[in-house]
Amino acid sequence: MPEKERVGGNALSRAVIAEMLAKNFEKLPDIDQKIFKYGPMYLGGNGALAGLISNSLYRRALNVTQAPVASGLPMAVLPFLTTFALYSAAVSAPLMSGDLNCPSCALIRGALVGVVGGGLYPILLALPVNVGLASRYVTAPLPEKGNVLRYWMDLSRPIVRKMRAVLVLQVFFGTYLSSRHFETYTKLAHITFGSGGEDLKD
Repeated sequence: MPEKERVGGNALSRAVIAEMLAKNFEKLPDIDQKIFKYGPMYLGGNGALAGLISNSLYRRALNVTQAPVASGLPMAVLPFLTTFALYSAAVSAPLMSGDLNCPSCALIRGALVGVVGGGLYPILLALPVNVGLASRYVTAPLPEKGNVLRYWMDLSRPIVRKMRAVLVLQVFFGTYLSSRHFETYTKLAHITFGSGGEDLKD
């Protein structure tokens, strides 16, 4: 990625572009500001919900009834924080620094963050947590060392099937959110650079 962007015939550094965009952010309509600020939190909230659902499914599959709060709390908090951080790093921050000028790239990033951070990660996180609880409280027969991977796959397959609707929802919401954020960035670039804002686009 080049170090300079050309706007209206003048070369501006990334830092200057980011500062100019930040200064004009308050000029955007309130709805755009709120979606840009709080949208990632809703995506993270969906990730937390996916964590709680996957945790519940694994607990049922392994007959675990002990430590509901101890297993449920991290399954809500960690996916929320991870999804929020991933989206901010992959979409929000690059947009606000002028580094993400490709609409399809923004959509792909949003979708990937949705499915990985808010879908697959909670499922993968719930597995060792609940297998550990099942082992500790002896609630389900666990495999011998040589069959651990196969056991985990067999255990997870029906749960992933049940979580497909959640994964699809996360992809949809991540794509929609990144689409709205790119629209906001386009408005912000137009406010900041006028017609020269078009030169920011690849």
